[in-house]
Amino acid sequence: MADQAILAIDEGTTNSKAVLVSQAGQIISSGSAPVPIEHPQAGWVQQDAEQIWIATQKAIAACLAKAPDTQITALGISNQRESILIWDRVTGAPLGPVISWQCRRTAAQCEALKAAGHEADVIAKTGLPLDPMFPATKAAWLVQNHAAPQTDVCIGTVDSWLIWKLSGHQVHATDSSNAARTQLFNLVDQKWDDALCDLFGVDMSILPKVHDSSHIFGVTKGVQGLPDGIPIASAIGDSHAALFGHGAFDSGDGKITFGTGSSVMTTLPRFVAPPKGITTTIAWSIGGRPTYALEGNILVSASILPWAAKLLGLENIEALLELAQSVPDAGGVSLVPAHVGLGAPHWDAEAQGLICGLSFGAGPAQVARAAAESMAFQVQDVFEIMAQTSQDFGRLFVDGGPSNNGFLMQLVANYLDHSVIQSENSSASAIGAAYLAGLATGFWADIPTVANLGRHGTQIAANLPALQRSDDIARWRKAIARTVQSV
Repeated sequence: MADQAILAIDEGTTNSKAVLVSQAGQIISSGSAPVPIEHPQAGWVQQDAEQIWIATQKAIAACLAKAPDTQITALGISNQRESILIWDRVTGAPLGPVISWQCRRTAAQCEALKAAGHEADVIAKTGLPLDPMFPATKAAWLVQNHAAPQTDVCIGTVDSWLIWKLSGHQVHATDSSNAARTQLFNLVDQKWDDALCDLFGVDMSILPKVHDSSHIFGVTKGVQGLPDGIPIASAIGDSHAALFGHGAFDSGDGKITFGTGSSVMTTLPRFVAPPKGITTTIAWSIGGRPTYALEGNILVSASILPWAAKLLGLENIEALLELAQSVPDAGGVSLVPAHVGLGAPHWDAEAQGLICGLSFGAGPAQVARAAAESMAFQVQDVFEIMAQTSQDFGRLFVDGGPSNNGFLMQLVANYLDHSVIQSENSSASAIGAAYLAGLATGFWADIPTVANLGRHGTQIAANLPALQRSDDIARWRKAIARTVQSV
């Protein structure tokens, strides 16, 4: 008898990935394909919907070719968040580009809505500030620029597009985690909001139907390389999927993903309007019950390391981190990586990068250590804001390439004054989507069963004296103040 597995699609911004996950929670095989990105003008970032679909099919084919005898019992989707597109409901053809989460083309519309005093109400309903990263203004732009009169159209995030294509143009749907990032979905009422749709100028009838993250949306039909009839059994935003994949099921559990930037998420027992600087979202929903989360997005995280290595004339990141560890501290030096402005919790688009605290006792090693410390300090900034919700933090998982480095993760644990748990799995988003699909189809019986599948790595405990931690954070805060004031 053929081995059974869940097929998970992890459709990212630059790469589509497919993995097969066994009943033991292990990855049997994987495949990937690149997804092109276009920059038609300054501040505009977009993709081609058909190219996303082509890359998804290539990733699936590459994955299945490595395990040809595996029986696929269900399919799950994790996807890049906040990117949105429009297509013809009759022909299925895209009518415009996929406007990326990175795109700033609707910045003026957001500023106009802020000036008109709408932001407080939007945050109260959606947990999200008015910013062009979120799809509501982009959805209106697509309709205004790419929907011909009397054309029957669909608007949706990337998960909706994949569900549409996988189901043979039969199902226009999304899950609550993706809906929660659109700024059109009321997190308290758990539905598309009439007033928000009116505010942004989006006809609710063109939006997808919202379901749980673990839900049988439909079945595959007419997909090359896949049998018809496979249940499409989950959809979830990629950052949320990683949180689920780690098994962060208890209130206060969280994860920190380190990459170009960083995503910091912690679960909540109920919806709360977020403190200024971070957002509230739906992490996932199962059985009609949402799990909420706080999130902070840091713009420049691990990407500071190659920049600093080049600045200091070092060959690579490894040499930078070796140099950073050669001294016990940064010698009063701080490096604020505001190279593209500051993200959460400061959100200052005009801020610029800064190195300060230099003295004749400072040298390349102190600068290297300050660069490494900046990753941890930025995470600490976000967690300090999250603590205003008065919740206790539970287990904190770390993932992404830098999470494998013990020195960097020790800095994170020290400045958070909280243990962090390294991940043994580099595909947490895909694993999370697979778990949710398996729960929807009975492949796994319940969440405790899924929790027992988790394979966690090393736990790193904080070991920094309280006074040194306090002094170092105070030094960082002064550097942040200088960064903002220097604009």
